[in-house]
Amino acid sequence: MNPDQLRTVGAPLHSGAPDGDPATAWQRRLLDYRLVSPLNRRKFTVIVVGTGLAGAGCAAALGELGYHVESFTFHDAPRRAHSVAAQGGINAARGRKVDNDSVARFVKDTVKGGDFRAREADVYRLAQESSRVIDHMNAIGAPFAREYGGSLATRSFGGVQVSRTYYTRGQTGQQLQIAASQALLRQVAAGTVNLHTRAEMLDLIVDGGRAVGVVTRNLVTGEISATTGHAVVLATGGYGNVFFRSTLARNSNASATWRAHERGALFASPSFIQFHPTALPVNSEWQSKTILMSESLRNDGRIWVPATAGDDREPGDIPDADRDYYLERMYPAFGNLSPRDVSSRAARTQIDAGHGVGPLKNSVYLDFRDALERLGKDTIAQRYGNLFAMYRDATGEDPYRVPMRIAPGAHFSMGGLWSDFDQMASIPGLFVAGEAGWAYHGANRLGANSLLSACVDGWFTLPMSVPNYLAGQLGTQAPGPDDPVVRETLAEVTARVDRLLAIGGTQGPDRFHRRLGDILYRGVGVSRSAAGLAAAIGEIDELTAEFWTDLRVAGGPGEFNQELEKAGRVADFLGLARLMCIDALDRDESCGAHFRVEHQSADGEAQRDDERWCFVSAWEPAASGSSERGGPGGGGPVRRDEPLEFTAVPLATRNYKR
Repeated sequence: MNPDQLRTVGAPLHSGAPDGDPATAWQRRLLDYRLVSPLNRRKFTVIVVGTGLAGAGCAAALGELGYHVESFTFHDAPRRAHSVAAQGGINAARGRKVDNDSVARFVKDTVKGGDFRAREADVYRLAQESSRVIDHMNAIGAPFAREYGGSLATRSFGGVQVSRTYYTRGQTGQQLQIAASQALLRQVAAGTVNLHTRAEMLDLIVDGGRAVGVVTRNLVTGEISATTGHAVVLATGGYGNVFFRSTLARNSNASATWRAHERGALFASPSFIQFHPTALPVNSEWQSKTILMSESLRNDGRIWVPATAGDDREPGDIPDADRDYYLERMYPAFGNLSPRDVSSRAARTQIDAGHGVGPLKNSVYLDFRDALERLGKDTIAQRYGNLFAMYRDATGEDPYRVPMRIAPGAHFSMGGLWSDFDQMASIPGLFVAGEAGWAYHGANRLGANSLLSACVDGWFTLPMSVPNYLAGQLGTQAPGPDDPVVRETLAEVTARVDRLLAIGGTQGPDRFHRRLGDILYRGVGVSRSAAGLAAAIGEIDELTAEFWTDLRVAGGPGEFNQELEKAGRVADFLGLARLMCIDALDRDESCGAHFRVEHQSADGEAQRDDERWCFVSAWEPAASGSSERGGPGGGGPVRRDEPLEFTAVPLATRNYKR
C-alpha cells in the first residue's frame, strides 16, 4: 500500500518560536507577550477541559489572576484525574547533586531521548521552568522525599546518568495531583472557577475560525449543553487506551482531542506511542488493562531472562551463569535505566526469541535479590513499599522473595494536537496542555518528564500565553446560547448520540474496542512494518464498517449510560487508530518508539532518516469528514510538515552503549 493513496501533503507549518538561540527563546517570547489589565481580566471567560496536573494548574492559575474559568471533568472530583497514576517522580534541572547536571544537560538528554523529533525551543522551556515547578509544588503541599539534612531527595530515571528526579515514594503523581486539586478548589471557593464534574466534552464550538466553546454531556442525567467563552484549553490526557489493554485508567479516552481534530485542529505524530517496559504482563485473554510498575524500580531491580530459551526452572533455581542480564550486556553505560523505547524493544526481542518467562512466556524478570542483599528489606520498602504491595495484590506473588514479571505495555502518547510555541493549536483560541498535546517529547518520552511537562504547561506557560491571545479579544463577546453556531453544534452532537443508539446491532462497544486493540498491538506496536501497517488499515476499515452497522447500545440518552459513553469513545478511537497507522506507514524511517523493521542497523537499533524526515507530521482531517462517519474520508487526511532544527543539540545517532 502506497502512502500517496491514503494522504496528501499540504503547506508547511511554522513553530511560532522566536528566531535565534533556542536557549533564550522563552525569555524573549515572554517579553513580547501582550498583557491584560487586572481590571479587564474578569471580562474574559476561559474554558479548561480536564483537571489533571495541566488542567488543574491552568484553571487555578488563571483564576488566581482574576479570569473567569469554567472547568470541566468527567470525574466526580478533580483529584481523580489520571495524573494520580504516575508513580516514580518528576524531573527538574536544579543541579543540587553536584553530578554535572544542568539545564543544558537536561535539554541534551531530552532531545536525544526523543530521537531528535521534538522542537528544541520547547525543550528549553521545559528545562528552564523545571526548578520553579519543584519549588511551587513543594510550596503548595507536595510531600517530596528528603535527605537526612532536609533537602529534597532525587533519584535516577531512564535515559539519563544523573539524579534529577524528585519523588514522593512511588506515588508522586497522586501527591502532586492532590496539591493541584486543592489549589483548584481554593479558586472554586473564591468564585473565580466554576467547576463542572461528571461532564464529558463531546465537541468543540468554532465560530469564524476561532474556538469559542465546548459541548458537554452530563454523565448522570444525559443532558447535552453548551458553554461558551473567549478561549478553550484542552488538558484531557493521552490516547494510549486506543490499544484497549494499556496502563491508563479505563475511562481515559481521546474524544476531546479527536473532536477538536474533526473541527480542523491539526493532530501531530499520532503514531508516536510509548510502550512502557515495566508494565505487568497480560495473564488472561479477558484481562481488561495492564498495570504500570514504576520505572523507578529499575534503579535497584535488575532485568534478566534465562540464557537458554525455554528454560522452565523457577527463577531462584537459575544461577547467575544461566541468566542473561540483557540490558546490562547490550547497553552497559545505562544498563537497566536505558530509555523506554530501547528497553521495550529489547524485552520484546527476548520474548519473541523464546526467552520469555511466566505462565504465558510473555514477560521478563525484574529482580531485587541483589538490592535486598546490599541494602536490606527496610531500605527497599522505604523506597518502593507501595509498589511492592501493589504488585503483590495484583499477582499474588511477593517481590521480596521472587522476581517481578514485567512486559512492554501501551502507556504514553507522544503525539497529540499540534500546537505552536505558545501552546495554541491550529484553531485560534484553542490551547493544548499536557499529554493532550505533542510538545517536548519527540518520538520517545524520558521517564519523569510527563508530570513535569503537565506542570510546566499548566502553571507556567498557559497563564502567560492565553492572556496574550485574550488581549486581542478585549471588547468581544462570547456567543450566546441562541447563537446559530451554538445551536448547530448542539444539534450535531445530539444527532451523533442518536445515531449510536439507533444502530441496534448485536455487539457492545467493549467488544469492538478489544478487537481494535488486538489489531493495533499487531500492526502498530513495539515494532512496525509496511506490510503490517497496510493490513492494520484494512482491518480497521472493516471493523469501522461493522461498528456502524452492528453496534448495540443498551439504555437511552437521557440517563446514566456507560455503554453510550463507551460507544462514543470507541467511535473516536476507530478514527484515531486509522490515522495512527497512516502516520506510521507514511513515516518511512525508524525514530524512538516508532520502530520500522525495514530501517534498523546491523545490531537492531533504530535508523533515522534526517534527510527526508526531520520534521513533525501534523495532520488535517479529510475534507469530507473523518472515519467516524463510516469509512475513510474522501481523499484522506492532509499532512502538514513543521521542519525541525537543532543548534544546541546537533543531530546525532543515539548511543546508550557507552
